[in-house]
Parts: sequence; C-alpha cells; structure tokens
Amino acid sequence: MHRYRTHTCGALRKEHVGQRVRLSGWIHNRRDLGGVEFLELRDHYGRTQIVIRPETSVRQQIAELGKENVIRVDGVVRDRGSDNVNPNIETGDVEVEVDEFELLGDCEATPFSVFPENEVGEDLRLTYRFLDLRREKLHENVVLRSKVISSIRTRMVAEGFNEFQTPILTASSPEGARDYLVPSRVHPGKFYALPQAPQMFKQLLMMSVFDRYFQIAPCFRDEDARADRSPGEFYQLDLEMSFVTQDDVFAVVERVLAGTFEEFANGRTVTKPPFPRLAYDDVMMRYGSDKPDLRNPLEIRDLSAFFRESDFRAFAGKYVRALTVSGISEKPRSFFDKLEERAKSEGAAGLAWLTV
Repeated sequence: MHRYRTHTCGALRKEHVGQRVRLSGWIHNRRDLGGVEFLELRDHYGRTQIVIRPETSVRQQIAELGKENVIRVDGVVRDRGSDNVNPNIETGDVEVEVDEFELLGDCEATPFSVFPENEVGEDLRLTYRFLDLRREKLHENVVLRSKVISSIRTRMVAEGFNEFQTPILTASSPEGARDYLVPSRVHPGKFYALPQAPQMFKQLLMMSVFDRYFQIAPCFRDEDARADRSPGEFYQLDLEMSFVTQDDVFAVVERVLAGTFEEFANGRTVTKPPFPRLAYDDVMMRYGSDKPDLRNPLEIRDLSAFFRESDFRAFAGKYVRALTVSGISEKPRSFFDKLEERAKSEGAAGLAWLTV
C-alpha cells in the first residue's frame, strides 16, 4: 500500500464498498454523535466522510485533534445507505470506517475558520493567505483560472499560433504607464525595466518570420489599482499575427473567447461570434463610455431637436442629452433632489430633470 494514499478524498464511490483504502488530508469538519466520531477529510480533489467507532483503538487520539490537522487514515469503505447520502459532495454515497491513523501535520488553533467560511478582514486573510486559499470558493477560483488558461492555450494552438516566452528583465520602452525598475548588480547605476507588455519582443518575432505568436504574458505597470485590474501586475492573452487584416484578428479572438466562455458558462448564455461591432462615436453618444456594459438598459438620448425652439433659455439652441428612466414619474421631489446632490458631488454644475 502507498505510504500516504491509495485514493484521493474525491475518488471513492459505491463500487469501492468493501475495499480497504488509505486516505490523507486535512480535517475539514467533525461531529460526535453518541460516541461515534464523524470527520470530513479534505484534499485538493474533494471530501470524504470518515467514521471512528467507540471501540476503535485510535478513537481517543483522533478525538483530540482539531480542524486543519493533517492525518492519514486506513479503513474499509462502507455504503452510507439511502437515508444518509450527502448530495453536496461527490463521495456522498460512501464513508470510510477507520481502524488506523497517523498524524502527519499538527495544527495549532487557526486565526480564522476555514470551515465554516466566516467573514474575515482582508488584512488577516492576506497575512494567512495559505489558510485563506484553503477555503472552498477561493480554491475553486484558483483551479478555474488554471483551467481557463489551459483552454485558451489549446484554442490558440488550434488556430495555428506558437507560444513563446519573452524576457522579463529588459530595457525601458514607451508605454501607457510608469515602468517598474530593477537595479543591475553587474552594471552599477543602471537599471532593467519590467515590461508593461511584450510589445517589442512580439514585433521582433513577426520580423523573424514566426507568423503567429501568443503568450499568457505577465505585465508590470506602476499605476493605481482599477476595478478590473490588480495594481502593479496582471496577466493578459497577448498575440501577434502577420499578413492579416483587422477582421482576421477579430475573427480569431472571437472564436477563442466565445469557445472559452462557452466551456465555462455553467448554463449562462454566451454571445455567438461574430460579436456586435459598435462605432466609437456611437457608443460615446449612447453610453458615454468606450467600453459600455450592454446589459445596462439606460442609454443617453439626444433631445437637442426637442429643445431647439424651447423658451427655456438654459437649453435653447444647446446640445441636450438625457437618460430615459421608466417608473420614476411618481417619485417625490426629494428623490430628484438627492440625484442632483449626487451629480454635484461628481463635479456637475447641476442636474435637470422632467417627468412625462
């Protein structure tokens, strides 16, 4: 038998009933029901219920262990019966009745709970990031990121692209943000720059007749955080193509992105390629942004013609644009006053409104 495990904590099914197995993992949860000890053992692959009977010689030792201790258990797989199935885990039809165990990693009391996932301040979570990443949601997010990148790689290769890794320590080149600089030990007083994007290198590859390049590229930019980007560094799908038109690039990106999103959509609807194409002037007029969220039903309307002959001097002969919002005509005056206060707090001189 293997030193640590014959199966993972997500592998056991009804067909394993009666087999003697060995599992290793973290104590996820525990319950004591009338002297019978129930543990949930967790590893990267899932969770399995462990049962320790009162007459078992190792019961007292296991009973003294808290959550997040790492243990190895040996035992026999049993059917849990239809009344005791746990539909929330893949191994919910079975359990392992333990008769031997080994403590692999002793754990002191943790600064916050891995399970249940109670609310915890960000500073504490980041201080103990290894504990934070044990939490189910975060663990799933990290695995999902790996799967998405793997899917993108497969699709890019199928499109005829080659993956190349470009240098990280390089000379500074003009980009849209400040560079991060790294002092050189062998050239005192001089610095390397971390790339804001592999722009120069990928264009060099095109000049060197490689035709189609891609990379899951790290980008380093000394700029403030954004709502959709971490400060300092991020990763992007970077690509370059030779002898192509703009439409050729659009077509490749649409196929790769649509296929990736469909693979991980989990029941959600994904726009089929070709994607809608909107003119810059049009989206700025309708949404006031060059990257609008098309799920937002509010569009800016041009009311200039309506007010052109108006006696209202503030609007007469001016460009007048408005948002049409349904269902607010019965709102009290205080509602609109608060909207005006918000507009002024954002830098506007005021906010005009009318109801129809």
